[in-house]
Order: sequence, then C-alpha cells, then structure tokens
Amino acid sequence: MSTPSRPQHAGDAADAADIAPPARALLELVESDRARQSTQILDAARSQAATLRVQAQAQARARMRQAYTEQRRLSKDRLAAAQARLATQRRLSEQQRSAALLRLAWEQLPGELQTRWREPASRAAWVARVLAAARAHMPAVAWRILHAPDWPAAEQQALAQQLLAAGSPAAPLFEPDARISAGLKVHAGGNVIDGTLDGLLAERTELEARLLRLLEAPS
Repeated sequence: MSTPSRPQHAGDAADAADIAPPARALLELVESDRARQSTQILDAARSQAATLRVQAQAQARARMRQAYTEQRRLSKDRLAAAQARLATQRRLSEQQRSAALLRLAWEQLPGELQTRWREPASRAAWVARVLAAARAHMPAVAWRILHAPDWPAAEQQALAQQLLAAGSPAAPLFEPDARISAGLKVHAGGNVIDGTLDGLLAERTELEARLLRLLEAPS
C-alpha cells in the first residue's frame, strides 16, 4: 500500500526561492576567499622560491669563489714548493760543480806553483812577497834562508845586496834544502816565514776559499 505524497504548497516554493540567492552568495564568498588565499599562498611560495633561488645563487657564487681562492692558494703553494725544490737542486748542483772544480784545481795547484817557481819573473814576485812578510814580522838580524836547490845563485846574491842596502846588519845565510821543491823559508830570532810550496799548500782552507772566489768570478 503506497503512502500518499505530501502536497507541495506555494509557501514552500517561495522559501526555496528566498534561500537560493544567499547560498550562492555564500558560495561565491567562500570561492573568492579561497582564490584570495590561494593567490596569497602562491605569491608567498613564489617569493620564497625567488629568495631561495637568490640565496642558492649567492651560495653557489661563494662556493665558486672559495674553490677558486683555494685552487689559487694550492697552485701558489705548489709553485712555491717547486721553486724551492728547483733552488735547492740548483744550489746542490752549484755546490757539486764548485767542489769538482775545486778538487781539480787543487790537484793542479802544486804543478802550477812549480811552474811559477821555475819562471824567473814569477819566481821574483814569489821571493818579493816572502821578503815583504819577513820584513814586517822578523827582527833586524841576519836571516837564515832555506830555499829550493834550483834557486839561482845570482838571484841570491842580488837579494843579499838588496837586504844590506835596506839596512840589514849582515847578509843572510842561504841554505839549499832538498826537501823544498819550490820557494823559500826565512828564519830569524825564533820566527819563521814559510814561503815554500809545502808551506803555501798547508793553508788549505784559505787557499780553497781564494780558489772558489776565482772559479766563481765572472769571466
């Protein structure tokens, strides 16, 4: 058995017509507010994204500058280390070269001095230097001069005359010594001026320093 439907009165239709516009207005208001909020959220998101992008770009540039600075520092350090190694190698090479030249020069020095003693001009200069040192340090007494056996007697006599003319109280006593291969040695009052080949070579440290200066001097 069916239930009879309630008849629709004219008043109900009027109520529905009256409610519909406010509902639509409310919906429009809600939609408008939602759109406004969405726009605000979107704008905020865009602003935040832009800020983050600027920050990221700044951080990326900072990292690049830091990396570049670090790379430059590392390159500078590597260059400085390489230059230091090169300078050390050059210094060692120069020291080795100087040592080799010094050994060679020292080996040749005795023969060179022997040659100078055998040549009259250089022998005269050799004797003159020994006598200058003797005059500066020896007392004014007769000297005893030991010399290489090959020193010519004429040169000895000329030296004796020179000393007498300079005020020596007596002519020096000349004594050839087979142990002396070149040069002469002056004795007086317990003092000795050793101008022999062996005496000169005994001053090795000083001679090596002078040889190094000669070897390193620009040609």
